[in-house]
Amino acid sequence: MTVRTAPTSASQAGFFTRSLRRFGALLITLSGITPAASVFIMGQDVVRQAGTGALACFAVAALVSLATAFVYAELASAFPLTGGEYSIIGHALGPAWGLMILGLNLAGGALGQAVFALGLADYLGVAVPGLPALPVALAATLGTTLVTLLNIRLNAVVTGAFLLVELLALGALTGLGLAEPHRSLAEAAFHPMMAVSGALGPTPAAALGLGAAAAIFVFNGYGGAVFFGEEMYEARTRMAWVVFWSLAVAVVASTLPVAAVMTGARDLAAILAAERPLAAFLADTGGPLIQKAVSLGVAFAIVNAMIAVGLINARQLYCSGRDRVWPGPVNRWVGAIHPRFGSPWVATLIMGALTAAACLLSLDLLVMLTASGIVVVYAGVSVAALAGRRNGRTAAAGYRMPLFPLAPAISLLALAAVVAANVADPDVGRPGLIANGAVMALFGGYYFLYLRRRGGFALRGADGLPLEALEAEGLGK
Repeated sequence: MTVRTAPTSASQAGFFTRSLRRFGALLITLSGITPAASVFIMGQDVVRQAGTGALACFAVAALVSLATAFVYAELASAFPLTGGEYSIIGHALGPAWGLMILGLNLAGGALGQAVFALGLADYLGVAVPGLPALPVALAATLGTTLVTLLNIRLNAVVTGAFLLVELLALGALTGLGLAEPHRSLAEAAFHPMMAVSGALGPTPAAALGLGAAAAIFVFNGYGGAVFFGEEMYEARTRMAWVVFWSLAVAVVASTLPVAAVMTGARDLAAILAAERPLAAFLADTGGPLIQKAVSLGVAFAIVNAMIAVGLINARQLYCSGRDRVWPGPVNRWVGAIHPRFGSPWVATLIMGALTAAACLLSLDLLVMLTASGIVVVYAGVSVAALAGRRNGRTAAAGYRMPLFPLAPAISLLALAAVVAANVADPDVGRPGLIANGAVMALFGGYYFLYLRRRGGFALRGADGLPLEALEAEGLGK
């Protein structure tokens, strides 16, 4: 297979060039996970739900995430394609399933970006009080969209610098908790307590179960490495490394600060009863200056996540154009590569515009609409791993998960429990499942009523070749 290496000629032809090393891919993937924002947003919710039982929830979520990471590592090394789960599931399970996942990811990507953007003012407001949420969100969306238009290597440098800032913020939180511990880690972890009527009481099993389901989302994002496979050197053999290291850093960077807070809180009952337990700990222990510094670090993390997720969103839309999913002119537009920056520039601008439009919705509605989408995607890749082994589609994988099919089976069982928890939640979980089901039905209908009658579409890979041809040639280097 001929791999184009000259940036200008490849970009003019509408293809990516390989310019990203595995460490650069790791920085961007970690930025998409955004440990600081995950801890202060989703992790804080787990603490509210389960109290000190959050540590047990994080441990369970880490094991489930490891099982799913094995799945992603094998599939990403078999299909290191910029379409990500859309290409993987479409090839392993059929084009209709791939298109439904494409719909989930495109809708969830834009809406999720808007959630980040609208939450930014809360953390910037600690340093600059009274910032209006919508103008800040729109400004952040514009700025991050412009950054994601640039070369992928430059984006790796930018996200790496932002990632350092957010890790320093988490380090400050961890240091405050460890400096003066008021209880042992074993006491906090093995005797879970939560705030009950102003005092501490045992955390019930149901709360631990709900907390564990929510904790899975704290580590989410390690599978995002696959979206940069066509821009990464030796992707088939290096992709598993990026997936596993992304998860490992996310688990450590997210769990240590929470453990430190659980052991270092002077008045644990008051901290756990607070609306924002981690922010309350910072205010009580570090004072206003530290609280402002850490809050700004979280703001950096949110911007960093918007850059990383923006890169992923644009690449997936670009891939759909390359596969001829849309009417002719649209395919040409979204499949365009900038001749200088080597980025999918039209797809980037479109996804940025969709994110800006989503910022006009209420934050509560956005959270509801994005709930549960990742559960369906995780279930899809787990089934794809099982099907790929059976039909031989993943035979060329550069990495093979051990003890197959244990990892996808564990992942599916855990995801079934998460779905059950969402069904039992009438406020967010159940409406979220319905909303994501509606998106899948819309894209499924688009396939059966339009695309299939038109003759379907071809899932393609690097250099625009159909995946069947790429399989025969080893999917590139």
